[in-house]
Amino acid sequence: MQSFFPARLRRHLFVASGVAFVALAGAVAAQPTGGLASGGAALVMKSALPHLNGFRQALAAAAAEDAPVAAFFRDRGYEAFWTATDAEAEVRRAALLAALETAPAHALPVARYDAAALRRAFRDLRSEGDRGRLEVRLTRALLDFARDLQTGVIDPKRVDAGIVRDVPRHAPEDILQGFVTDAAAYLRSLPPQNPEYARLAKARHRMLAQMAAGGWGPQVPAKTLKPGATGAAVVALRDRLVAMGYLARSATMTYGPEIQAAVRALQFDHGLTADGVAGETTMAAINADPQQRLAAVTVAMERERWANIERGKRHIWVNLTDFTAKIIDDGKVTFSTRAVIGSTMTDKRTPEFSHMMTYMEINPDWTVPPGIIRRDYLPKLQANPGALSHLQVVDSRGRVVPRSAINFAAYSARNFPFNLRQPPGASNALGRVKFMFPNPWSIYLHDTPDKHLFARDNRAYSSGCVRLNDPFDFAYALLAPQEADPKTAFHKVLDSGRQERIVLTPPVPVHLDYRTAFTDARGRLQFRADIYGRDALIHAALVRAGVDG
Repeated sequence: MQSFFPARLRRHLFVASGVAFVALAGAVAAQPTGGLASGGAALVMKSALPHLNGFRQALAAAAAEDAPVAAFFRDRGYEAFWTATDAEAEVRRAALLAALETAPAHALPVARYDAAALRRAFRDLRSEGDRGRLEVRLTRALLDFARDLQTGVIDPKRVDAGIVRDVPRHAPEDILQGFVTDAAAYLRSLPPQNPEYARLAKARHRMLAQMAAGGWGPQVPAKTLKPGATGAAVVALRDRLVAMGYLARSATMTYGPEIQAAVRALQFDHGLTADGVAGETTMAAINADPQQRLAAVTVAMERERWANIERGKRHIWVNLTDFTAKIIDDGKVTFSTRAVIGSTMTDKRTPEFSHMMTYMEINPDWTVPPGIIRRDYLPKLQANPGALSHLQVVDSRGRVVPRSAINFAAYSARNFPFNLRQPPGASNALGRVKFMFPNPWSIYLHDTPDKHLFARDNRAYSSGCVRLNDPFDFAYALLAPQEADPKTAFHKVLDSGRQERIVLTPPVPVHLDYRTAFTDARGRLQFRADIYGRDALIHAALVRAGVDG
């Protein structure tokens, strides 16, 4: 059977090189529309190749198991959308195929939409049935590509229970309508518009090129090295730092000031104490596998797609792996403080989600979370009713109950009917202020009387909430838009000793995130340890989905 499209027509319809270009950030450029006109009037074939019943039957049958696709073509009267020979069909299929070819640059599963296979399918058309089935394949490719690029390849909640983020999935009908309205503009809008996504995509491109050229060379054969050292290990360190971009080419064999400065820069980029000494942790960062770093960037791009939402002109960003809380105004960090996050124990890890911070509570009391009571405190009270004397026992009506009136041994973790409460004060576990965004996981940001942990590089020690090193300064920054003198307003309540709320107007979006790879203000890649092992799980899921690297 002869091909559905004549050879002369196929040459114009399926050669897409030069039709669309995509920036590294992933945005599809505007499509030229002169291709058909330049091919001559012979390409505008209004009466050529009329639709046959076989086409409509094959199209309806292929779409039957996919309700949105079936509805799309039913509403069009089963007319050809992709395989017609008019100028609009040429532009839309060229735009789609060009966009699909950018899948590798976005770390997407190429085989899921496979532009090359779709091009072959066009060339190999032999019947009206083939054409009908190809219409459905192209439509599904658009839906899969748009969903994956806009909001992520995988469902995070299926990967790790600690990722409780609501991913803003778009309805198939909305995707199709957006494409129909303006194909090129819609495709350009799909990637996250946050500049971080573009920076990550560019960094990933550079890493792939560097790995293809040999990577970072041999690892350094030493557990530690200090300034003043000489020998083969120092040469290996020098060469590794050169390959990683931290040191200009050099012939030195001594761990001198230049290498020390390079090590400090690397330590800064890895969230380590920047002392210029290549200790065990620093050496592990120096000897990291480039493939592991590439995987971190790939996962970071997927995480950007999950968070492809309006984050707020002003918002709070807590990067759990970086142990920091920052206030972002118009894309710039205006405040930053060290943070302590949930420990690596499974039931104490800080979850990831976005919410709205609505108020701060000054001179707070502390109601012990039920999980801590069941896991840690009830056994202590059963062993010694006088234990934890700083805590009040409170019934369901908020009344303090004398411990002498309670037989703690009569209760289990399942039926313990009391709360434990620590009154406000300087020694309160929440310190002097907490920052609230009420959520099902009882997570909030707060002060702490225990400050020594903030000096450590790894700060995963809490029971889930996020402790701040500079809570008062954080409060001043939050109050600045609504108070002429935020410091005075804050301390007026603090110094009174009253337990009081200050409502934030307007509320501030807060995002608890987890990035083992991200960029700084200069666009330079930063890497952090995968403390909860979440990114390893995400990368494994991406690889199973067909993502390369």
